[in-house]
Amino acid sequence: MPKLAKPLTDIQVKTAKPRDKTYTLADGGGMYLEIAPTGSKIWRMSYRQANGKTNRLTFGAYPTVGIIDARAKRAEARKILTEGNDPGQVKRENQQAQSIAASSTFEIVARQWLDKTGASRKASTGKSVLALLQNDLFPFIGNRPVSAIGPRDVLAVLRRMETRGAITTAHRAKLICGQVFRFAVAIGLAERDVTPDLKGALAALPKGNYAAIVEPKEVAKLLRAIDTYIGYPYTMAALKLAPLVFVRPGELRSAEWAEIDFDKAEWNIPASKMKMKRGHIVPLSRQAVAILRSLQELSGHGKYVFPSARTVTRCMSDATIIGALRNMGYTTDDMTGHGFRAMARTIMDEILEERVELIEHQMAHAVKDPNGNAYNRTKHLRQRRAMMQRWADYLDRLKDGTEFISEAMSEDFPEDMPLAQAA
Repeated sequence: MPKLAKPLTDIQVKTAKPRDKTYTLADGGGMYLEIAPTGSKIWRMSYRQANGKTNRLTFGAYPTVGIIDARAKRAEARKILTEGNDPGQVKRENQQAQSIAASSTFEIVARQWLDKTGASRKASTGKSVLALLQNDLFPFIGNRPVSAIGPRDVLAVLRRMETRGAITTAHRAKLICGQVFRFAVAIGLAERDVTPDLKGALAALPKGNYAAIVEPKEVAKLLRAIDTYIGYPYTMAALKLAPLVFVRPGELRSAEWAEIDFDKAEWNIPASKMKMKRGHIVPLSRQAVAILRSLQELSGHGKYVFPSARTVTRCMSDATIIGALRNMGYTTDDMTGHGFRAMARTIMDEILEERVELIEHQMAHAVKDPNGNAYNRTKHLRQRRAMMQRWADYLDRLKDGTEFISEAMSEDFPEDMPLAQAA
């Protein structure tokens, strides 16, 4: 009966010296330490295959693979043998699977999908979809094997978008993920599309009271319609100013000349008029100042910037802007006075990629710092002023047709997908 090998000790392994020729130290169960003349020490295991042939496995080099780890690998290999399988073949298959996983991450597959389906979409759409992938998806799941990504992984990424208020972007990202997963299924890199499992998990897109136009192509049409609208002078001016300042309708129509500081190009809205009961500063772009300057000749002698058509002692009616939009052919399902906020919030975030905290400040939303303190009315005022000018210039380019308009906010997605709205 052959003598069983006595298990090695860590001291024996550590102090084993190289010789002129390669030699081995047995540890039992077919495993041994191979010491080469160079001094390298490799853990190996000999075993007999089902066909009677002898084969061997390599577990790694000492000390990277210690004696305890090597014995764990030996135990795993012997378990595979008792199940009637070849541990060498299993190892090769696992390595191949790992290689495939490494070459089929979500980012790699998504880029393949964009490339393969590029002919079916406009170049501008592909550019916008890629931007969404790069900004909101790749940083979080891009390096994960597409086959290993589950519904909760996707939801965690989408919730980040929800947290910053980009509800429409979150829904659009979910649709893009679904297309990438279905592509992965088609080419054999994933078992299924996991996004249907997220049905109802995202915040619903706002509906009802505040319909808004957020597609740049449609915004351009609206701006041109406003520019050519013929009506009461104060109404015409309010319509032109609304998209530039995107305040709430009540704040716009009740604007007073005492609140306008032309020297600083600012509109200071008192806390009493604000929804959150905090004073608010609206930096005025050159375009906004020009509108107010021209209007000053008409109503500057009174209290209100936009006085009522019936008496200068009251401000414009809350139905005036709505009525003008209806006269231009926009229904309650198309656009409201409140919709100018949603227009700005959506496009500034998703197309112009302005900083979310600047947008939220400018919309007078309840923004807090990391310590939980509400920011004051002058926070980021210089940056907000520059943002408001960029926004006004962008609207001008949309209106005159010089802005390159991406179709990504509608193409490749359901035509009846609800649009974003803002409070």
